[in-house]
Amino acid sequence: MTDPLLSTPAQDLTPTHPDAHNADVRHDLAGSDAVEKIRHVVGKADTCFLVTHGGVRPMGVRECDAQGTIWFLSDKHSQKNAQIAANGEVELYFQASEHSGFLHLVGQATVLHDQALIDKLWTPLARVWFHDGKDDPCISVIRVQPRQGQYWDNKHGDAVAGVKMLIGAALGKQFDDGEIGTLRP
Repeated sequence: MTDPLLSTPAQDLTPTHPDAHNADVRHDLAGSDAVEKIRHVVGKADTCFLVTHGGVRPMGVRECDAQGTIWFLSDKHSQKNAQIAANGEVELYFQASEHSGFLHLVGQATVLHDQALIDKLWTPLARVWFHDGKDDPCISVIRVQPRQGQYWDNKHGDAVAGVKMLIGAALGKQFDDGEIGTLRP
């Protein structure tokens, strides 16, 4: 039986914008350019929805490293850890701000039990979930290595996008400041 929550990972989520293939709007990114976009959006968002085969939950990102790998702290007894162990293909959904920085990634997740990584990723705020601090025996690390993704952003920042939206609404005209593309890190 197919899991209805993640039955078609990496389905096409490309916006149906009429100019979706226009070179002024569409910017597909690969390699270091894709990693740079991922790091930019993840750095602004700090949190995301993590979709496993079996569940969806919000997660706080601990790090997005120079290779675009995304790191989380997790309870080793959680359902998400068990779901990742059974099938590591996951999806991540980010929103950096109200008008920009939308990101969808598909990648391979792995659960790690490495104290050096826990020490590196630890933050005092994590004590809310791990009462014994960074030495709590329940802590694990989730590593997500993105394989592909899509993004929707604006070209000139939130302030310009907001002004263009207000002018467009007042004049009844479309002022698109959007940018979309695929990502292949």
